Amino acid sequence: MSTTAFQVNPELSAVAIGFKNPDVTLIADIVLPRITKGGKKFAYTKYTAADAYTIPSTKVGRKSDPTMVDFGGTLIYDECVDWGLDDLVPNDEIKAWEAMPKPATGGPVSPLVKSTKLLTSLVQLDREQRVANLVFNAGSYSGTQQATLSGTSQWSDYTNSNPLTALMTALDSCIVRPNKLVLGQATWTGLRQHPKIVQAIYGSAASAGVVSKEALASLLEIDEVIVGAGFVNTATKGQTATYNRLWGKHAALIYVSKDAADADQPTFGFTAQFEDPIAAVMPSTKGLRGGQQLRVGESVKEVIAAQEVGYFFQNAVA
Repeated sequence: MSTTAFQVNPELSAVAIGFKNPDVTLIADIVLPRITKGGKKFAYTKYTAADAYTIPSTKVGRKSDPTMVDFGGTLIYDECVDWGLDDLVPNDEIKAWEAMPKPATGGPVSPLVKSTKLLTSLVQLDREQRVANLVFNAGSYSGTQQATLSGTSQWSDYTNSNPLTALMTALDSCIVRPNKLVLGQATWTGLRQHPKIVQAIYGSAASAGVVSKEALASLLEIDEVIVGAGFVNTATKGQTATYNRLWGKHAALIYVSKDAADADQPTFGFTAQFEDPIAAVMPSTKGLRGGQQLRVGESVKEVIAAQEVGYFFQNAVA
């Protein structure tokens, strides 16, 4: 028996799961990958890094017991949060669409499908903002694993700064070497043109040019460079739109592994997910002829699990 007044629609749910903005725009699922949990409440172990790197006495006397060690992992309890939006599609619009002649391919999109796509896009955009605010936040990193750049140290200063040295030093400082470099679009635009990066990749004294994400990842010996290019309108509803980048002028080196998160091993962060995203409908009496109230949403919780395996550059470019 259904436990909700909304009837989940499998076809529309498939749209909610499959619809997304271009990969180059939204990166939340790459930065903090989803881990499906059996229930809305979940738990994970937060390890004490020192326990894994402090060498106890391993020598055992002829009639002695080996040294007893105690690992300081803490079990953290958390819960997925529901995120969703509603839309009302009038029956007039649905009937008008049903009456339209349908070509063999293409043709007008069902208003329910169109609404599902638009709602899903907004739910995803909200998630992107949450992840950006979490990953590009000094509070998500240990005190020694971050730097605030200013003036000549910012990577937009092509004469005085050296982002290659800064990145390689940061990579070496983490107890687990990061495997991803996360950049806001403005940071990437400046970094990929930096003479020291261009020279290192092309092996020449070139002072101008651009490099690819794949080339920079290879130079740094990491898995990938991820660039957040999405926009958000920050103006109050009804006011003239003001568009800003979701990911600011920062950079973060992080070690993220979905396999590690699944195995309850140290990873910078992950997203706990309860079941699949849903799209559900129910009759509505609003409007002269009523309509279909559509709900799209998901239950997730973004988690920073190991601050020690990340490094944050705040204000990487001016």
